[in-house]
Amino acid sequence: MSTNKKAAIGFIFITLMIDVTGLGIIIPVLPQLIEQLIHGTVSEASKYGGWLTGMYAIMQFLFSPIIGGLSDQYGRRPILLISLLGFALDYLFLSFAPTIGWLFVGRAIAGITGASFTTATAYIADISNNDNRAQNFGMVGAAFGVGFIIGPVIGGLLGTLGARVPFMFAAGLTFLNFLYGYFLLPESLSMQNRRAFNKSTAVPGLSLLKLKKYPALGGLIISYFLIYVASHAVQSNWSFFGIEKFGWSTKTIGISLGVVGLLVGLVQGGLIRYVNPRLGNEKSIYTGLFLYSLGLLLFAFATQSWMMFVFLIPYCLGGIAGPALQSIISVSVPANEQGELQGALTSLVSVSAMIGPPLMTGLFSYFTGPKAPTHFAGISFFAGGILMLMSAVIAFRALHPARLKHV
Repeated sequence: MSTNKKAAIGFIFITLMIDVTGLGIIIPVLPQLIEQLIHGTVSEASKYGGWLTGMYAIMQFLFSPIIGGLSDQYGRRPILLISLLGFALDYLFLSFAPTIGWLFVGRAIAGITGASFTTATAYIADISNNDNRAQNFGMVGAAFGVGFIIGPVIGGLLGTLGARVPFMFAAGLTFLNFLYGYFLLPESLSMQNRRAFNKSTAVPGLSLLKLKKYPALGGLIISYFLIYVASHAVQSNWSFFGIEKFGWSTKTIGISLGVVGLLVGLVQGGLIRYVNPRLGNEKSIYTGLFLYSLGLLLFAFATQSWMMFVFLIPYCLGGIAGPALQSIISVSVPANEQGELQGALTSLVSVSAMIGPPLMTGLFSYFTGPKAPTHFAGISFFAGGILMLMSAVIAFRALHPARLKHV
């Protein structure tokens, strides 16, 4: 039994890593593929890129509670395998899409079945005990980190062979993962621990309503939300900006995103453990948000390609803010309501993924298009920097309401 559990943990690690790698693989070449399908410029393509990301986020937001409920009724294994097939099908749609409309079909399918992340973490919870739970969940973060480092690099290199090649590679990789799971992955949820599907708990965004219970945390929650919206200035816009401003190739985009993944991993996995205890949560929030904003504003006005790599340092160091803010929010809530709170925050992040990509790529598309009052490719980074500063001000006001009354 212990051997089976170790094999299952290994599979889950590989599953998450391949999923994230697959997502990373397509990022460097997506702008090129969209340009080909719409027969337009990178400025026009960016708008479609934002909508595609928003489509994925919307479908995932709508269907994640349903998929989660189905996994409680039918077990983790079938839902996980269906999710993997959905991702493989999405990549095939992207590989052979004759029109831009098919890309949206593929992204919708991926969003609906994109429960591999949540189902995989539920699987880990099923087979873990108090002694190894933290260690096993730590593997989730490690899988994300490895995937986001190697995925874009592989995609950038394969993109030199053609815009559709990375999508075919991602489809094959995901299908092989499906076959591995089909033949080797055991079920983790025993029959006695299963429960019937409950429609009342499968309502999208239901957990967001729970935030009403914490009115005193309103400002901090808004600050948290703005961080995630602002981050899409980089997540959804990086490739389009690099092509427009510096003429980056898919290879350069892939390498740059690999550097982003490496720096984020170093900050989240190591630096926070040393910085946060010394600064404390509140100072970590302000310092991190300042560094986030500084990095974004430097991106906005960069004039040389190499500057983008240097400016990644302050931007990625800003990563100390999010966990510190989440920690303050968490300690303000009773222990028996933590699961409810974290579920609500996860839903809030999902909403930010619906708003952020269309907003940031829409700004980029307008200010690099023919109707722009002035050509400014860095507008999304500039907007993101302002949102980060707003987040810092809102967090300060929420943490020091008494001081502000006397100003």
